[in-house]
Amino acid sequence: MTGAGVRILVVDDEPPIRKLLRVGLSAQGYVVIEAMNARVATELVKSERPDFIVLDLGLPDMPGHDLLARWRGEGVDLPIIILSSRTDEAGIVKALELGADDYVAKPFGMNELVARICVALRHRLQSHGEKPVFQVGDLSVDLVKRIVKVAGEEIKLSPKEYDILRILVQHAGKVLTHRFLLEQVWDGQTDVQYLRVYVRQIRQKIERMPDQPRYILTETGVGYRLADEG
Repeated sequence: MTGAGVRILVVDDEPPIRKLLRVGLSAQGYVVIEAMNARVATELVKSERPDFIVLDLGLPDMPGHDLLARWRGEGVDLPIIILSSRTDEAGIVKALELGADDYVAKPFGMNELVARICVALRHRLQSHGEKPVFQVGDLSVDLVKRIVKVAGEEIKLSPKEYDILRILVQHAGKVLTHRFLLEQVWDGQTDVQYLRVYVRQIRQKIERMPDQPRYILTETGVGYRLADEG
């Protein structure tokens, strides 16, 4: 079991979904707390002090985006994974920009959700104690010395390429939207196609098979994610 007593607040107005999550997550050792709407969820965040939140965007008394924005505005610093329909790319992007850590599209597999929860928890721990050298597979990035290596061989990146990779490393495992990356690297003064060109160049340098990337993964219509294991 992976949960080890981590308390997860599930916010969803559909009883079958809550039951699915309760049974599946409890089997992994998580302690599941349930809320059917935003009002109850807000009360439970204060009274039950969960470690993690799984939030559906379609709540009956308040849009999930508004609840997410309220929590982040009030300083609720818990990892939050969004449940969303597969066709709701705009909603996913908005949620990530409001501070969600990740998303899982409905219908979803329990194994995928548990894996995303583990990644988000690990990322949150790492963000409070960032390691100077990031390592995944054959890729290593020294954030202090600004040295990138693949299989022990140093790779030369342009300043912009390194900036993109550095930001992905600092948020490894987390989906970063196109807009976030554009604002971080270019202050928002360019377009998505420019970003795609740079990502393609980075993949040519760090990926063994650039057309089947292992490290920089595309989240279609949303942005990019740097794998943090494998």
